[in-house]
Amino acid sequence: MSLKRENNPACGPLARLIAKTGCIVAALGALAGPAIAQDGTGPVPPNAQLRSYGGGWDCNLGYRIDGTVCSQVDVPENAYPTGRSYGKGWKCRRGYQETGGATCEPIYVPDNAFLRSAGHSWQCERGYRPERDACVLIELPENAYLIDDTWGDGWACDRGFVAEAGKCMPIEVPENAFLTNTDYGPSWACERGFLEAAGRCEAVLLPENAYLDVDSYGPGWRCARGYTARYDECIAIELPENAHLDWSGNRWLCDENFKLTDGKCVLGR
Repeated sequence: MSLKRENNPACGPLARLIAKTGCIVAALGALAGPAIAQDGTGPVPPNAQLRSYGGGWDCNLGYRIDGTVCSQVDVPENAYPTGRSYGKGWKCRRGYQETGGATCEPIYVPDNAFLRSAGHSWQCERGYRPERDACVLIELPENAYLIDDTWGDGWACDRGFVAEAGKCMPIEVPENAFLTNTDYGPSWACERGFLEAAGRCEAVLLPENAYLDVDSYGPGWRCARGYTARYDECIAIELPENAHLDWSGNRWLCDENFKLTDGKCVLGR
């Protein structure tokens, strides 16, 4: 007995859809062709070697991966292959620089200069400073010495002198002061126990119950613990009941659970 077409599952709409989809996938696969390995997998081509760990292979130095083969890198004169899969695949040797993206030309080194360690630029010898593409002699003023400063004058003044208009002028240090030996800021400072005033160092007038303080923004002294400053004096602190001196020792605070009210420390809620 033969089955009717409309009752045959093999001839239903779902079966026809599956068959059509399968044909489309097959057609796409045929158009795509075989997969091309571009990650160093598959058979080892010429000018390549197996990796020392993991799977796959790498191109030899001077070659780079190109699909399933290793193509030779065109390395210009005075260059060497990097072995990298990105970029040009080569780099200029020490003492040469890339020109036009295709050649390596020698780096110009002027007289009285030398090639830096990295080999990509030059530096003037000691006693010379760069000026455009040359190294010119440093004219050392009196009371100065050479320093390793490639961008400045190349010299600094001796202790006790300051640079002014290309010369080293003596520093006038007032009485009771000393040289700071700093490149920036004041060239001298007052000794301990003295404060700067109008270019001089005046003695600090120390009141009773005070000690010298290095804070240059204050009067040069500070009251001892238990005293507070009032004008030019140190006045004894009268501690109210339920109060204590704070961290500075020159003020007081109410004890815990007490609050200040009318100059007294009263128990708070």
